[in-house]
Amino acid sequence: MRHRIYLGIIVIFCLITLSGCGTYFNQPISIEQARIGEDTKVSKKLRDFPLPTEPVVVGVYKFRDQTGQYKPTEAGSTFSTAVTQGATTILIKALEDSKWFVPIERENLSNLLNERNIIRSTRKEYRKTKNPNEPQLPPLLYAGIILEGGIVSYDSNIITGGLGARYFGVGGATQYRQDRITVYLRAVSTSSGKILKTVYISKTILSQALDASFFRYVKFSRLLEAETGFTKNEPGQIAVSEAIEKAVEALIIEGIEDKLWSSKADPEKINEIVTTYNADKNEAQNTGLYERYFKERRGEKAVFANGGLALISGDFNNADFSYSARVGGKWYFNPYLNANASLSKFQLRNEGAFSQGFNAIDLNAELTVLPFEKLTPFIFGGMGTVSSDNFDSTFFKLQYGGGLEYLISDRIGIALDVTHNLVLSDTLDKIAQGKRDDQYFNFSLGLHWYFKNPLKMDKELRKQKRKEQKELKKLKKRNREVIDNKEEVPKE
Repeated sequence: MRHRIYLGIIVIFCLITLSGCGTYFNQPISIEQARIGEDTKVSKKLRDFPLPTEPVVVGVYKFRDQTGQYKPTEAGSTFSTAVTQGATTILIKALEDSKWFVPIERENLSNLLNERNIIRSTRKEYRKTKNPNEPQLPPLLYAGIILEGGIVSYDSNIITGGLGARYFGVGGATQYRQDRITVYLRAVSTSSGKILKTVYISKTILSQALDASFFRYVKFSRLLEAETGFTKNEPGQIAVSEAIEKAVEALIIEGIEDKLWSSKADPEKINEIVTTYNADKNEAQNTGLYERYFKERRGEKAVFANGGLALISGDFNNADFSYSARVGGKWYFNPYLNANASLSKFQLRNEGAFSQGFNAIDLNAELTVLPFEKLTPFIFGGMGTVSSDNFDSTFFKLQYGGGLEYLISDRIGIALDVTHNLVLSDTLDKIAQGKRDDQYFNFSLGLHWYFKNPLKMDKELRKQKRKEQKELKKLKKRNREVIDNKEEVPKE
């Protein structure tokens, strides 16, 4: 009984330690003093950005929450808004940090004008009585560009889930929830009203909870109960700040690309920043809502080598696992469909009754379900032959199966698959018994190596590439014919 108690305590400790030791072991136990606000991941990058040739004077009238959404709760919603209403202030701070813009007061312009009227009237009275040479109040700065936009959406619970288990009073559970905010920022020319540039940024907000409990009778009328856990919520204001700062960064870089403004830095450094941004932008455009990154990944051809286990399902009992090895190649017709051929060497055996080595040739058609993602399932089916080691008997067979592949790089993938082989004979194990033909299974783990260029995601681009390849082959054929004709002409 005592060892079960210790086991329960160890399980609880492992759950807490592995899932969030940083949060768990830094619990607040005292009142904290006020401190300077935290930076986001983009803040330092924005402050270290190369300086502009000349800062741009911009006006921000309003940059607020345009969703009108209230904070969701289990009982519905509250009258508290889901996101901050101070996005204008956050945007102005980001513009100041970048040093590319000179923001001027426009959100509370009426307050500024009232104060200037007070100054004028005071100076007018002072000029009459004491100092007739009192200077006039200088004019206000005007903006060459107005920045508009706002927080246009707040989507709550776009992903929810969790995991839990309980055994003999010992258990633990974890839950998570992900929300999403979207920010748009646009630059408008005050001289023409033309929208110069619009950028769009999204940011997820993560909430996590973990708890573990122990409930056990250790003795008669003696109950031991323990529970612990924590909840961690990403602050909404930090998420909004990061999204707005990222929008300012994107606006600067895309403005440089469109020659709306320029930088003092070396052209090589600016080109490097623009190239990095475009790579990130291309990745973002090919990333789905749930962080699924779509990319042209697998090449037109591949070779593979697998190793694993083989298991017979024949006429004898006590089937035992034995070795299996396979090598082969793949030829892709399109990103989804390929034909592959392979050679296999394996052993089948039943304990104390049968043991024989075999060789097999497989021809399959294979469907890659998610060809533009790193992790994808695949299914295949086809026909082949299986022969004994001394080739004194050969059988035809059908096979089908499936598996998972994960790309560790653009060229190399790890694959795990299972194949069910249906032999069209009942004498594979040298005995015919019953009505069912013999069968066997292959369980494999191996490497796939891809070469040649990846197939295009767009169907029209694939058609165009095939057309270009056909035209190139025709051109090469004509050139060979011309060369052959020249060689056939006799010399005078």
